[in-house]
Amino acid sequence: MTNDEVIAATRSWIERAVIGLNLCPFAQSVYLNEQVRFVVSQARHLDGLLEDLDRELLLLADADPAQIDTTLLIHPTLLPDFLDFNEFMMLAEEAVLEHDLEGVIQVASFHPRFQFADSAPDDIANYTNRAPFPTIHLIREASLERALAHFPDPDAIYRRNIETLRGLGLAGWLALGLPTPD
Repeated sequence: MTNDEVIAATRSWIERAVIGLNLCPFAQSVYLNEQVRFVVSQARHLDGLLEDLDRELLLLADADPAQIDTTLLIHPTLLPDFLDFNEFMMLAEEAVLEHDLEGVIQVASFHPRFQFADSAPDDIANYTNRAPFPTIHLIREASLERALAHFPDPDAIYRRNIETLRGLGLAGWLALGLPTPD
C-alpha cells in the first residue's frame, strides 16, 4: 500500500469508528481542525521505527498545538503480531522518558489485533482499540487534561465504548465498513 492509501484507511477508521461511534469524545475537534499529524513509517526494522518515533516525539513537543495537537505514527507491516507490538509499546514509553517528555506527551496504542488482557480474541470490546494498522498515538498531556476536565468520570468513556460495541456487534462493525483482523 502507498502512504496515501494507509492514511486514507486510517482516516476512514477515525471518521467511522473513533468519531462516528464516539469512541473518543475528544477526537472530533482536533480531527476537524486538522490538528492530527498522520505519519506512515516505512522502517524495515524496529530500530528504524524507534528513530521515526524519536523524531515524531520531538516534532510534536516543539510544534504549536494549534497546528499539531496529536500524532498518529502508523506502520502498515512491521508489527503484525499484537504481542510483539505490545512489547514495542514499552520501548515507546521508554522513548518518552529518554526525551524528558513524561508529563508532556503520552502514548496510546491501536492495532488490528488489539486484545485486552483476560479477554477472548473475538471479544467485540477489543475493537475499541482496533485500527487498520499498528498505530502509535502521541498525545499532548495538556490537551488531554483540558479535555478530561469536562468528564468527571473518564472511566465512563471506556465503559460506554464497550457497551456501544457490544450493542453494535461484529455484524454492525462490518456493516460500517470497519477493519477486522482477518
